[in-house]
Amino acid sequence: MAVVPTAGRGDPGLFTPASVTWQMHGDPMMWVAGIRALYLQALHPRAVRGVTQNSDFRRDAWGRLMRTADFVGTTTYGTTEAAERAGARVRRIHRMLTATDPDSGERYGVDEPELLLWVHCAEIDSYLHVLRRSGFPLSDAQADRYIAEHRVSARLVGLDPESVPAGRAELAAYFDRVRPRLAAGPEAREVDDFLLRPPVHPLLLPARELLWRRVALLAYAALPPYAHELYGRPAPAPAAVTRRLRATGTLLRRVPDRLRWQLPPKHILRAMARLGPDARPAPAKPRS
Repeated sequence: MAVVPTAGRGDPGLFTPASVTWQMHGDPMMWVAGIRALYLQALHPRAVRGVTQNSDFRRDAWGRLMRTADFVGTTTYGTTEAAERAGARVRRIHRMLTATDPDSGERYGVDEPELLLWVHCAEIDSYLHVLRRSGFPLSDAQADRYIAEHRVSARLVGLDPESVPAGRAELAAYFDRVRPRLAAGPEAREVDDFLLRPPVHPLLLPARELLWRRVALLAYAALPPYAHELYGRPAPAPAAVTRRLRATGTLLRRVPDRLRWQLPPKHILRAMARLGPDARPAPAKPRS
């Protein structure tokens, strides 16, 4: 991915403008990818209990989504210090939280490496899958590079980077290994219902039905076949989903970047102010 070097006027952060991550995370389809990640993450019973038993996501849906977006934006476009500080905060919170298995009564920490790895892999797979399928230009080599780059984000949340997939083949092998442990239990059904009908002010109900529901349904449609099977609904035709993803990506990418990036928390604009205009995320055609 062709990136012009920055003028070197500030700390480029953990990823830097030369990374695939820097270019990808400025794309508007990241929002659809993030919702897909939530659907996928909910299929690991132990991981999703850590959310449902500790989170106020039902009452603070938008706050939770924005905090997640803020973490991704800070670790991608923030200074090294800001990214490390955000990671330390997440690790500190996770160390204090536990969940209980309702069948066995076992109490366990939400920072178990197995659970952190599942959340990480579901996110990275979703970001990569949705953006590529929606038309974001990325070669196979760049996709492998993106996955490898996120050993950095895995370290931030408390994982040993060496235990984290570093390419598409390793990521696919990981999902093959973990699939027998996945299920759409009561907590997954709760997340599924929540994502389709998040609580909003009564005046916003029409907007929820017109806009949010369409986005959530598209994110759900982009799940892998085994996820559809676990949720108990027929998987849509892949070609139809790809057309919808491409149409949505084309539409969202017509919105001027500067307009989108003005929305809080403005991580990209801050990075460009710190590093110069050459730091602007601008995906180019993949190199052969």
